[in-house]
Amino acid sequence: MLFFPVQVFLISPLKQNATKSLVHNFSTSEALSACFKIALIQVKVGMDKAKNVANAVKEIHKAKEKGAQLVALPEFFNSPYGTQYFKEYAEEIPCGPTSAALKCAALEAGVCVVGGTIPECRRKKFYNTCTVWDEKGNLVTVHRKLHLFDIDIPGGIRFKESEVLTAGDEITTFCFKGIKIGLGICYDVRFFEMAQLMAKEGCSMLLYPGAFNLTTGPMHWELLARARANDLQLWVAFVSPARDNSAKYVVWGHSLIVNPWGKVMKMLDEYPGTIIMDIDTKVVEDVRRQIPVRCQRRTDIYDTVGYVKKN
Repeated sequence: MLFFPVQVFLISPLKQNATKSLVHNFSTSEALSACFKIALIQVKVGMDKAKNVANAVKEIHKAKEKGAQLVALPEFFNSPYGTQYFKEYAEEIPCGPTSAALKCAALEAGVCVVGGTIPECRRKKFYNTCTVWDEKGNLVTVHRKLHLFDIDIPGGIRFKESEVLTAGDEITTFCFKGIKIGLGICYDVRFFEMAQLMAKEGCSMLLYPGAFNLTTGPMHWELLARARANDLQLWVAFVSPARDNSAKYVVWGHSLIVNPWGKVMKMLDEYPGTIIMDIDTKVVEDVRRQIPVRCQRRTDIYDTVGYVKKN
C-alpha cells in the first residue's frame, strides 16, 4: 500500500493573527446558512491610473445603491495589463493612492471591497496583489498571486509575468458575515490543489479577479469556473476587466457567478457592466448533502492534497 504524507504549512505570525481575527467563532452550520449580496464590477481599464481608480470607486458606490454588501473589482483594475506597465503603475500597500481610495470607498459606502488586483512594490520586488477592505475601511487581508502567468501558445499568445513579477507564497481566505471566502488571482484558478485546500479550510465561495485573453478566454474561462464549482461544491465568482480592443493585451471579459451545482447563474458579455446577485450558502450545504463526495473520498487509498512545510 502507498502512503502520501501530508505535512504542516507554517503560516507567518502576521498572517496567522490576521486569520484568527477574521474567523471569530462561527460554526460550520452558521457559515453554511448565511446569505449576502455580491457585486462583480467589470470596468474598462485605460492608461490613466487616476481615472481608472476613480471609475472603480464610482462603480462601488453604484453597487452599494443597488444593495451590494461585498463588491469585487477585476485584476489590474488600475493598470493596463502588460509586463511593460507593472513597474510604472506599482504602488506600496497599504500606503499607496489606490489603497487609500479603496479604503475610503469601503468606509463611505459601508461595503466590503475585494480590490481586484494592482501591481504592488514590496521590498524591491513586484507582485500581483489583491486587497480586501471591510466596511469600516480596515485592511482585512492581501493575496499575492501564487502562480505567475507564463504561457506560450503558438499562433495564440505568449506572456511571461515572471519577467517582472514575483510569486506570492501564501493561500488566502477571509470571513465575511460568517462566510469563509477563498481568494485566487486569474491563473491561480488552473491549479485545483490550491482550490481544494481552500475548500478544505471551509470556504463556501472562491473569488478570482482575472483577465483571461481572447485565446484562453473562449476555451477555458467558463469551463474552469464551472469545474471548480462542481468539483468542490461551492460558489465560484470570476471578475474580469471589460474588453478594450485597442489595448496591447485584449481581455475576454464575461465576469460570471457559478453555483455549487456547476451552473452559470449570471454572466456578462465583454462590455462594462456589473453583476449583482444574492449568494445563499445554504445551497452549498444542500449540494454536499445530496451528493456527499466529501465524505466518500477513499482516504484509506489516497490523500494527495495538503500543505507543504514552509521553511
